Amino acid sequence: MSQIIHIIKEWLMEYGVFGLFIVSFADSSFFPIPPDVLLIPMGIADPDNVLWYAFLTTFASVMGAIFGWYIGFKLGRPVLKRLFSDEKIDKVEYYYNKLGPMAILISAFTPLPYKIFTIFSGISKLPLKVIVFWSVIGRGARFGLEAALIIKLGAHAVPFFKEHFSLLTISFGILFILFYIVFLIFKKRPN
Repeated sequence: MSQIIHIIKEWLMEYGVFGLFIVSFADSSFFPIPPDVLLIPMGIADPDNVLWYAFLTTFASVMGAIFGWYIGFKLGRPVLKRLFSDEKIDKVEYYYNKLGPMAILISAFTPLPYKIFTIFSGISKLPLKVIVFWSVIGRGARFGLEAALIIKLGAHAVPFFKEHFSLLTISFGILFILFYIVFLIFKKRPN
């Protein structure tokens, strides 16, 4: 399977920004290849345009999230069962019950399978504007962070991403949860 993904990645790289747009859109709704595998090498090869690439990746990813929401809204759980195991679906359901819209933010920023969350948001009838808002924040932060690290580290960003990026995004995800809990506590307090 990894050989097939590598071939698809190489094919998409030939299309440059169009390939980046396609993979970013598709990753948010049905495709197994994350846009990072194109964004990072393209950004390192052309650091003057890395912020543009990050913006484009965010935009396409949010459009893909809207498509994922429509898949969930129109086709529902049977689609999820064809794409993912019951265990993964149950895990997403757990996060939705615990965190609501915050689950979109966390999955948009961390290595969690974002497409499951976008499809599930349609199944659970989460308002589309909530998906768009939290997707812009989460995806923008993730791809913006990648662009900033490429600007700062150049080609040295590649080993950093391989060694530390998952831990970094998970740490930020935990911070997002803590900020959200604090927000809910302050929201419930009487004025």
